[in-house]
Amino acid sequence: MNPAIEQFFLGKDLYQQTVMPVCKKYDLTYMEYTVLMFLFNNPGCDTATQIVRARNLTKSHVSISVKALQGRGLITGEYFPGNQRIVHLKLTEAAQPIVAEGKAAQEHYGKLLLRGFTRKETEQLQYLMEKLNGNIKAEVEKNAEQ
Repeated sequence: MNPAIEQFFLGKDLYQQTVMPVCKKYDLTYMEYTVLMFLFNNPGCDTATQIVRARNLTKSHVSISVKALQGRGLITGEYFPGNQRIVHLKLTEAAQPIVAEGKAAQEHYGKLLLRGFTRKETEQLQYLMEKLNGNIKAEVEKNAEQ
């Protein structure tokens, strides 16, 4: 396997290990946590469809998680005037302690990944990751058009 691909999977495993204490503390599934943190980190993206597309998740998993989070009072759904088809999701006050701890876990994960990097190396990595993400987005868009 290509080392870059292997690192991607290892990074995903480390991320899950890093955030699981938050999930356990608040009795959340990993997918529920993902939805909450997506809404927190992406204030301009507040629909289930946007979550599915941005995180490449299945509609059914996001839908189940949204319903569970609404049932627990952690998110609400509202319609904007003139559009009764799209539900816009919003974090409630009850979700604030969870997302605060989730954000701390995400920051800790970032520090783990960059441990031992100089500022210049971090900047170079950022540049290269932006290039890589541009390639990925271009291919995904090209494949979606076909």
